[in-house]
Amino acid sequence: MGNSKDIEPVLNEHKTRLMEAMAACVAARGYADTTIADIAAEARVSKRTFYEHFDSKPDCLVALYESASEQALSVLRATVDPQRDWHVQVEQAVGAYLGALACNPLLLRTLFIEILALGTRGLRARRRTHQALADFIVAVVNGSTGEAPSPGLGDATATALVGAIHEWVLQAIENDRVPELQTLTAPASRLIRAVIDAHL
Repeated sequence: MGNSKDIEPVLNEHKTRLMEAMAACVAARGYADTTIADIAAEARVSKRTFYEHFDSKPDCLVALYESASEQALSVLRATVDPQRDWHVQVEQAVGAYLGALACNPLLLRTLFIEILALGTRGLRARRRTHQALADFIVAVVNGSTGEAPSPGLGDATATALVGAIHEWVLQAIENDRVPELQTLTAPASRLIRAVIDAHL
């Protein structure tokens, strides 16, 4: 009989495959028309295995959303250099973030649009992600040790900036321009700098 250390990697693999299957199925059929049977078949596991990891279809979508959001945030964390001033760091972070989003257009549509099919629960998940990004912006700007002064950015302002950038991302999704997302780096960075500098 295998020990728990042998079982854990298999369970994690199954969970990852199920989330990837959710993304593929929702991209192909839409959330409403995707069933748990579809997800299990796409992941090449049984429905029983699905229920070992998730209580419901919404649980799986939220897990996918939070996992992908955390990966995007990890990209941001790896990009910034606290020794440089916050202006440079913000531009680097925005470029990396938009580049990461553009890498998977189908997943992007799932995360930005289909998550709203969950109603209040989807909005809560979305708000948690927005808050994490806002917290990241606040930490970068207020924690910079570069030459430019730290303006003492507030949470409400950072949240508004995240909302503005995500609205541009939504427009890109709706207009089938996801591969061009990184062209938003310059205008998004200008917006962030202008808003933050106004607080100096």
